[in-house]
Amino acid sequence: MLGLIGKKVGMTQIFDERGVLTPVTVIKIEDNVVIDKRDEEKNGYTASVIGAEDLKSKHVTKPYGGQFPENVHPKRYLVEMRDFEAESSVGETLGVGIFKEISFVDVVGTSKGKGYQGAMKRHGFKGGRATHGSKFHRGLGGTGMAATPSKVLKGAKMPGRMGAARTTVQNLRVIKVDEEKQVLMVKGAIPGPCQSMVIVQKAKKK
Repeated sequence: MLGLIGKKVGMTQIFDERGVLTPVTVIKIEDNVVIDKRDEEKNGYTASVIGAEDLKSKHVTKPYGGQFPENVHPKRYLVEMRDFEAESSVGETLGVGIFKEISFVDVVGTSKGKGYQGAMKRHGFKGGRATHGSKFHRGLGGTGMAATPSKVLKGAKMPGRMGAARTTVQNLRVIKVDEEKQVLMVKGAIPGPCQSMVIVQKAKKK
């Protein structure tokens, strides 16, 4: 796996040399630092721990700061990348340039929270007739059973909290990599609100 931690800046559109418009999401990928390594002998698997965005010193507790090498300032975000493909050592800095030779990426983020929602919005239920007197418009409908088993089975589609879940969007085309501005542009939308943390990975499948 090859990936870095970034921040969703927002969406815009760009035009190519033929004048074709492409909607893109701008992802800011500032320097990521390799914090630690996992190996087969000690941990049973291989991985690299990547950190991004410096924390203010007053917000760093001793237990949290103790996991960082002496020459690395504590980071706000830490992500463990299994089988990290890039050759790197602890304390090394990685930038957006590692995506220059990659055409497609997967983006992992936390989707926007929508609060407590009904079954029509949450699951796409049709609902009842909108006509006067039907007395059934946006209701859930029947959920219970008869005498047997006389209960609501687990997993039924019902009202509840919607959004604010880990979401992955796969196979987004890389449109532009700007190393000077530390920016990656991908075609289409990615999960989460602006300024939220995302993980950009090399696409697992095309």
